[in-house]
Amino acid sequence: MAKAAAKAPAEAVARTFVLEGREKKTSRVVVEPAGPAHRVSLRAPAESLSSLSRALSVKLPEEPMGSAFGKSGDFTGKGGRSALWLGPDEWLVIDTAGNDPMADCAKAKALHSATDISHRHVAIDVSGAGAADVLNAGCPRDLSLAAFPVGAAARTVLGKVEIVLLRTGEDAFRVECWRSFSDYAFTFLAEAARDVS
Repeated sequence: MAKAAAKAPAEAVARTFVLEGREKKTSRVVVEPAGPAHRVSLRAPAESLSSLSRALSVKLPEEPMGSAFGKSGDFTGKGGRSALWLGPDEWLVIDTAGNDPMADCAKAKALHSATDISHRHVAIDVSGAGAADVLNAGCPRDLSLAAFPVGAAARTVLGKVEIVLLRTGEDAFRVECWRSFSDYAFTFLAEAARDVS
């Protein structure tokens, strides 16, 4: 009984990836689930930003639609950590390299609130020449490069669900949404991809 109880915590954190095996490819766009990531919802006052930026090894952006990336300087490169500005005192921190940003936040002695939302969120990658058109089927933002350049991030909507949208390349986006909305979001994007091709 003791051995079974000892295994329970590890088994309890194992999750089934809700979008596993799903993919939509057309001649102009690919819609596919993004890989696993650690995510932290971070709230902090302005005077805490320097301490938190040092602890996270990424400078927290302070401008609307801003994003910042760790050592790599971009979302997909080496380093794997990014911080997306969501509001005057709110960020979404994403780590795709397997490091735990919650542990790094704990090193900062400045006032802040950090919540691990890794299991609440799922990400979908949308790429290809028709990627912006696919997203605009349900997202009202102007996704032209002039208005939403590479590295821009924003909380917005896709159809009926709230998303966080990050432009990772000229023709590439990352859609972050709640796990419970991910089937709707993926199906919406896949159907839009069919219409756009």
